[in-house]
Amino acid sequence: MRIYLIGYMGSGKSSRGQELAKKLDYSFIDLDEMIEKDNKISIPTIFKTKGENVFREMEQEALRKTFKKKNIVVATGGGTACFFDNLAEMRENGTTIYIQASIGLLFHRLAASKTERPMLKDFKDVELVLQIKDQMAYRERFYEKANYIIDAEDLKANDLVKLLANELKKEQ
Repeated sequence: MRIYLIGYMGSGKSSRGQELAKKLDYSFIDLDEMIEKDNKISIPTIFKTKGENVFREMEQEALRKTFKKKNIVVATGGGTACFFDNLAEMRENGTTIYIQASIGLLFHRLAASKTERPMLKDFKDVELVLQIKDQMAYRERFYEKANYIIDAEDLKANDLVKLLANELKKEQ
């Protein structure tokens, strides 16, 4: 089984994805880390030197590599589901879960981790809230097409296991 976690940055895809993979005894893939490793360049550098279009192509290529793997949990980038046919392809090749977080929760998490996120480091708080609102207004229509939607607030890996119980039974 392939499980794809989608949602905005800061929603908990990577942290909950690692926990879920451990509980299921699956492999975990952070798509952004895979892109950086495969291309030997950081994502901020890709955006700065090659632009977003090239990054999105690299992202799609990395995503498609995951379709050949079994028993994986993939934490996608915040925009992965919103470009090309990525969401449809994820749904065809696995199960998608939208980790839905409020703008307030996203702001709280992202404001606290600006230094770890080069794309956000120069944003003032007001600018960060507006960025989240603007992007969510566009992206949510994609995210909501996931197979499952779960609230990010106090989300635990066990909640994801329960959500996937029927899917996991089909696999056995």
